[in-house]
Amino acid sequence: MAGLGTALPERKGKGKKEKNPKTEEEDSEDDPDFDPSQFDKAALLKAMADPRGGLMGALDSKLEGLIGKSSGYIETLPKKVQARLKVLEDLQENYDTLEEQFQAEKAALVAKYNTLYEPFYTKRADIVAGRTEVECEEEDEEEEDDEEEEGEPGPDKKVGIPEFWLRAMKNNDVLEEQITERDEGPLKYIVDITSDKDLGDEKQKGFRLHFHFLENPYFTNTKLSKSYFMMDEEDPILEKAEGTAIEWKAGKNCCVKVLKKKPKKGSKSSKPITKTEPCESFFNFFSPPQVPDEEDLEEEEAERLQEEMEADYEMGSIIREKLIPRAVLWFTGEMMDEEEDDEEEDDDDDEEGDDDGEDEGSDDEDEGKPAAFQAGAAPEQPPECKQQ
Repeated sequence: MAGLGTALPERKGKGKKEKNPKTEEEDSEDDPDFDPSQFDKAALLKAMADPRGGLMGALDSKLEGLIGKSSGYIETLPKKVQARLKVLEDLQENYDTLEEQFQAEKAALVAKYNTLYEPFYTKRADIVAGRTEVECEEEDEEEEDDEEEEGEPGPDKKVGIPEFWLRAMKNNDVLEEQITERDEGPLKYIVDITSDKDLGDEKQKGFRLHFHFLENPYFTNTKLSKSYFMMDEEDPILEKAEGTAIEWKAGKNCCVKVLKKKPKKGSKSSKPITKTEPCESFFNFFSPPQVPDEEDLEEEEAERLQEEMEADYEMGSIIREKLIPRAVLWFTGEMMDEEEDDEEEDDDDDEEGDDDGEDEGSDDEDEGKPAAFQAGAAPEQPPECKQQ
C-alpha cells in the first residue's frame, strides 16, 4: 500500500542502521516543535493497545486525503478542452438535481397510489375469505351432493374462493417449482398475501411480505412474514432477509421428513429408530439463507450462498410485483398466457436477429449450389422438434 508506511512508526530490523541512542529528554530538546502537552495520553495508550485500530485509522486518514484529488490528467489537457469539460460538469450537476427531483416525486407518486390500491386489496381479501358475499342468481344443482363428499381436510369449499392463493401460486412457474405435495395442505388455508415497506426504520430500504392464514391443523401462526432488507432498491442490492419462525403442530412440519429404521440385531429395543432430516418445501422460504459473519468464505461456498440469496430474492419479487397485484389473473390462468406470449415475442426477436446475420452474404454463397441447399429452400424432411 503506497504511502501507508509514512503514517506508521518505523520499526528496527536487520540490515538497518540504528541511530545513536538518546534519552527522551534529549530527543525532545532536539525537536523544537515537540510539545508533550499537546498529546492526549489516554488516546495514545488506547491506540498503542489496539495496533489494528491504529492501522485502520492511519489507512482511513490516507484514503480521506486521496478522495477528490486529481490524477493530474485533466490539468494536462488544453485550456479549451478543460473549459468544455467544465461546462459538461455544470450540465451533470443540473442533471443530478433533476434526478433527485424525479426520485422524490416518484416516491411520492408510489406512496399515493399504494394508498389508492388498499381498498381494492381489502375488498379482494374479504371476498376470497368469505367475509363479503356476492349475489348469485343461479345455484349449483349438485350443491347438496357436495356436502356428503368426504375428502382431505381443508377450508370450507363453499366459503369465499377455495384454494385461491394456492392455485394462483401454482400457475406461476417459479413458485410452482417450490411447492411440494405436502405443502398444498397448509397453503390451502391462505386467505390473503400482502406487502408493505414497514421495516421498523423509515430510512431502511426494502419490503415485507405477509401470508395470512385461517386457523389450520398444521401450525399455530395466523400470519407468516418475510422481510427483505436492501442496501439499494434501484440496483437492487440485498443486505439480508428474515422470516417468521413457524410454530408447527406435532407431526405436521412440512420442512422435515421422518425416517424410520429397524433396530440393529441384538438391540434391547424392538421399536424402529426414527430420525428427521430437512427436505424441500415452500415453507423453507421463511428460513432464508443467512450471511455468515466470517469473511473468509471458500469460493464454492460463497457462490452457493450467492445463488441461494438470488433465488430467494427472485421469489419474493415475483410474489410482490406479479402475484399480489394480479392474483385473480394468476388464478384463472390468464397471466400464464400473457407470460407465454411475452416469451414467444422474445424468442421471435432473437430469431430475427439471427436471421439478419445469416442473410448477409447468403446470395453470394448460394451461387453454384443445388436448389435444395440454397438459403430459404425447404428441406426434404423437417428437423425433429426436441421441445415437449
